[in-house]
Amino acid sequence: MEEKLIQRLESAVARLEALSSGFGAGSLPENADAAPLDPSILALDDLLGQCLARVSAAAEKIGGQVLDVTKILREAFAVLRELLIKAKQTKKPDLPVLAEFLKPLNEVITKANKLTEGRRSDFFNHLKAAGDSLSALVWIAYTGKECGMSMPIAHVEESWQMAEFYNNKILVEYKSKDPNHVEWAKALKELYLPGLRDYVKSHYPLGPVWSATGKAVTAAPPKAPTPSAPVPPPPPPASLFTSESSKASSSSGPEQGMSAVFQEINSGKPVAAGLRKVTDDMKTKNRADRTSVVGSVEKETRTSSPSFSKAGPPKLELQMGRKWVVENQIGRKNLVIDDCDAKQSVYIFGCKDSVLQVQGKVNNITVDKCTKVGVVFMDVVAAFEIVNCNGVEVQCQGSAPTISVDNTAGCQLYLSKDALGASITTAKSSEINVLVPGSDPDGDWGEHSLPQQFVHIFKNGNFETTPVSHSGG
Repeated sequence: MEEKLIQRLESAVARLEALSSGFGAGSLPENADAAPLDPSILALDDLLGQCLARVSAAAEKIGGQVLDVTKILREAFAVLRELLIKAKQTKKPDLPVLAEFLKPLNEVITKANKLTEGRRSDFFNHLKAAGDSLSALVWIAYTGKECGMSMPIAHVEESWQMAEFYNNKILVEYKSKDPNHVEWAKALKELYLPGLRDYVKSHYPLGPVWSATGKAVTAAPPKAPTPSAPVPPPPPPASLFTSESSKASSSSGPEQGMSAVFQEINSGKPVAAGLRKVTDDMKTKNRADRTSVVGSVEKETRTSSPSFSKAGPPKLELQMGRKWVVENQIGRKNLVIDDCDAKQSVYIFGCKDSVLQVQGKVNNITVDKCTKVGVVFMDVVAAFEIVNCNGVEVQCQGSAPTISVDNTAGCQLYLSKDALGASITTAKSSEINVLVPGSDPDGDWGEHSLPQQFVHIFKNGNFETTPVSHSGG
């Protein structure tokens, strides 16, 4: 009996500490007295008293910008708590009104994102990890399948994946430097996974709970124009086809607009009476200052203008901690992936006139639908694949057990001595050249073209296939 009482007292003390240190003075909701009556709010207080308190304790030891962004993190969870309490007392709002309801949370998230702007600080990874993680709190905006969001539980997991990239950088950077930073990063992850995810799963798997009999949320009234504000322009004139305007014009004077045009056409006068005659010297084909040949300067201007991919924005990011995605990069000669390991893969898609360096061993690399792209890599565990490409150059500085080229026109492969034992597979491809180092370290590379034409001869019940050999005449 005494042990249960002690546990209840410790839980109450933890909640009070979360309220005092996590929310701060003056940030409690007006109806805070009713909050402990709701089990979901009690569970949120327990979560904040345990996980968020760990993040705050580590931030206090670090100080500086890490402490600043952690305070914003506490403020965001305080706003979430207040919104959950208000939601249980109000009716479910429409989408325009919901945006006004969630405005306090949006303002806090914007405040966190502003810390990452400007000159990059030494704690940029901390700021990005905390700022990106706050998007997980937007699960409260889920109103149903038609809202375009993932389910609340999935939304929390997906949002943390965005922040985990920077959180992992903190763990790697401070692994042997400062344990306080490592503790901060680990506590931040546990706050969301499994903390917030399990909380949403237990209490709000289908989104926030709204009151059927509560008061309706109203949007903020529009701001009144200031005396110095310019007066809005008058409404545009009525259409030329409206009957009222045509009646007014006919009564006050000569007709205007389209009615006047039709009246003149129906009057019987020559329609082309007022038109100018086009003489031979005015025709484009006879003018010396006009030509149908596109000038070289104009052509160069068009082609040298900054280009972008119609498929989507450029990407160079690590997804799910396993897959590096390089997409829609055009004209980028300095792309580098240096923080990789043997369990990760690299997928290059839709790039043009770019060069990528992979500085480390990865599991496999795939180049898909790229044009005039160069790839320099160290080692691959499984394979290097080229699919649906044009004019690709690949240099292997380490080893690669398998290299496959499929449906590609124009491919240059530079192999190191360690990669000479690679198995090269080609299909539906042309102009494939393999360059290997010479016997002399300072000698020239030896170039070997892989056959793209074959002869098939039926012998002894089977077809024998041999590459076409050309001899000079």
